[in-house]
Amino acid sequence: MAKRERVVRMSVELPLWRALTGYRVLTMIYAVLLAIFGKDNFGQQRFERPWVAVAYLAFLFVWTLATLPKVRSAASCTKRFLVADLVVALTGILLTPLADFDSQSFDGPTLPSIWTAGAVLAFAIKGGWRWAAFASTFVAAANIIQRGEPSRDTYHNVLLVWVASIAIGYVVEVARASERTLARALEIEATTRERERLARDIHDSVLQVLAMVQRRGTAIGGEAAELGRMAGEQEVALRTLVSSGLVPPTRVSEDAAEGAVVRTVEIDEESPGDGAVCDLRALLAPHAGSRTSLAEPGAPVLLPAESARELAAAVSAALDNVRVHAGPDAQAWILVEDEPDEVIVTVRDDGPGIPEGRLAQAEGEGRLGVALSIRGRLRDLGGTAELISVPGQGCEVELKVPKAPKVSRGKAGSAR
Repeated sequence: MAKRERVVRMSVELPLWRALTGYRVLTMIYAVLLAIFGKDNFGQQRFERPWVAVAYLAFLFVWTLATLPKVRSAASCTKRFLVADLVVALTGILLTPLADFDSQSFDGPTLPSIWTAGAVLAFAIKGGWRWAAFASTFVAAANIIQRGEPSRDTYHNVLLVWVASIAIGYVVEVARASERTLARALEIEATTRERERLARDIHDSVLQVLAMVQRRGTAIGGEAAELGRMAGEQEVALRTLVSSGLVPPTRVSEDAAEGAVVRTVEIDEESPGDGAVCDLRALLAPHAGSRTSLAEPGAPVLLPAESARELAAAVSAALDNVRVHAGPDAQAWILVEDEPDEVIVTVRDDGPGIPEGRLAQAEGEGRLGVALSIRGRLRDLGGTAELISVPGQGCEVELKVPKAPKVSRGKAGSAR
């Protein structure tokens, strides 16, 4: 399956990662200064075992500076780093009673102090509120264990970190969703402007030439009149194609794994893979002409690629019947309706209609064009085909195809 991939990276998250980088550095310095100049409630040195505090804070200093590149973006902030960073924070909390014997009696700061919140915020920015809840739960458990007999202030601090991290994670998820929506809107706007530019160029050149050939050919008559008629049909078909546009690319959005990413995947129509979709309008646009009018929705009519091709082939077979039985001068209309669960295509003409019993007689004579080319195709897709004809009032063929394809189906034969 041939694919062309274009990745558009947005920068909404970069300020958050920069803020987190600064927060980690500043809170690390704060934790070191607090250990150096901090006193207990009696004005004495906090630590009974200062070597424990010195060893941990020295490691925290080196770890914070060495891991600054890890918190520059979501792509560099891996899951392995997040787990290791959380382990560093939890270790500092649990080591606090070993360095400060009175830490369980008084609500003093832990060794990492507020640096611990940076580890939780990294989870929130990377994975949203669920990841934040996961990390803050471990921090809450470690704080309760460290306190031994937690006080009301301990529970207050634990709840504050838990709620704040979840709120920040939720805000990050909302920002990513808004970012993806904006990226899609910008792509659609760019596509629309390019299509308008091409339409102006084609209108100023090709369409005007075709219109001139039609007028001159009709005026000259003879073989030139037939050439003019063909030019007129091609003008209508080209104008319809330009106004409706091509098959829109499949847009896939990715979030936390690589930061804010909107990935556009364009699937080659010649070799569609499983799950490939197709815009039915693009397949029906070539049928539009001076004798055939096409009415379609403004939005893409997406169907599984195989279903779209088979439905377009059934429409082509219905138009062939119009040309054969209603005559080359008959007018035909194609109406496309996009329903929630199915797509309905109606082909109507202003010919003489089909005499009653004519279809059954044709099948008895072995001419199975309608039976196989139209009804057979739709039946294999899980759809239906209804033919309504009143003598003298034309013929109407209503084709219905479900949007969900059948798990297994055979291919219908084609008979013209």
